[in-house]
Amino acid sequence: MSSRVRFAVVLLLIVAAIPLAWWLFLAEPPVTPPVVLLTPDASVVSSVDAGPRVVEISLGEITGTVQIRSGASGQWREAKLGDVLHPSDGVRTSDGSYAVLVGEETWQVKMEPGTEVGIGELKESITKLLLESGMARATVKGGGRHVFEVRAANSDAVARTDGGVFTIASNGQGTVAVGSESGEVAFAGGGRVVIVRAGQQSIVKPGQAPTEPVTVPKSLLLKVALPARQTVNTPKLTLKGTVDPGALVEVQGRIVRVDAQGRFEVPVQLKEGKNPLQIRARGVGGGEAKQDGQVELDTTVRPTTIDKNLWK
Repeated sequence: MSSRVRFAVVLLLIVAAIPLAWWLFLAEPPVTPPVVLLTPDASVVSSVDAGPRVVEISLGEITGTVQIRSGASGQWREAKLGDVLHPSDGVRTSDGSYAVLVGEETWQVKMEPGTEVGIGELKESITKLLLESGMARATVKGGGRHVFEVRAANSDAVARTDGGVFTIASNGQGTVAVGSESGEVAFAGGGRVVIVRAGQQSIVKPGQAPTEPVTVPKSLLLKVALPARQTVNTPKLTLKGTVDPGALVEVQGRIVRVDAQGRFEVPVQLKEGKNPLQIRARGVGGGEAKQDGQVELDTTVRPTTIDKNLWK
């Protein structure tokens, strides 16, 4: 091969190698696009993490002595207006005291004196309360979208509605009564369900199913055996009486327990002098009855006089 030919071959190889060398040593590497981290919308995260919305319960009204308990084993303490209650909490009213529980704009419950209520399940679609004892009047504005349920302690009785006004009472020993003012209430117990309509009432006794709903009577039965003598010499007096089963009874301003037959018995401590006796009763149908009396306590010892002419 001539020198000219060799020179031409070498020259071609050099020319061919120039682009390759430029690509290997001089060309800049491709720019990697930046990684963009997407931050999720806080409102979306909160709505996902929060789970189903629950109805908040607060104390809307308080009259007299009302106590609340935080949790099933918490200590009772004085309630304050606006206190918020959660599942497993409790609230109770003393004699002569009232409280109103408010479930936002969905429902409200007025607790009569001597009533204890436990807070159960709270969801957007349902509220469950436990009536330990006493009487409560519920106003439910569910509009078909929210179910309100009250169970009675020491009984399988349960009242449920999605709209209306009704009263439920329990003696804490298995006697439970329900009366409806408006709307319909499904009242269950003992394997049976009855529908209590406006102006009707029904009762569950221990081990029994609800009675067939009947029209609320115009008057409430109340009979009290008052002392036959208007003057007594012992400070302890026992009052006995009978009332319609399921009614709430107050004697001298104190709530007394009524058994399944409507009987009650309560001791009364008398003071020296005249003592007014006041007995009040309220039924789940809204009826009221009262009976008043008076007894005088005289513990003084009167001197005995002897007629001197007795043996003449």
